[in-house]
Amino acid sequence: MGRTFIMVYSSSLTDEEWDLIKTLLPQKKLTRPLKWSKRQILDGIFYQLKNGCNWCDLPRDLPPYSTVYWHYKHWKKDGVIDIIMSQLHQQLREKVKKNLGGLN
Repeated sequence: MGRTFIMVYSSSLTDEEWDLIKTLLPQKKLTRPLKWSKRQILDGIFYQLKNGCNWCDLPRDLPPYSTVYWHYKHWKKDGVIDIIMSQLHQQLREKVKKNLGGLN
């Protein structure tokens, strides 16, 4: 029986980050089963953005670059990427504010 091994990169979403983001992604009517989860696709997008590699140079354990890029292009055009970044930025600011609150 084959084992599935998932690489975790420094750009990979944590479970906490995924819980914040998953509700922000557009819901598509399923016409067929998904081969790649939205989380895996986002991990591919974040890997490329963090490392600045060519799309076609994404590691083989991530979804194919054509799938990752297609979603990135559509989500960027529709403002989804900006909403995700805004949400993560807001959460980070709140966390920092709480940590600084005890220093006064």
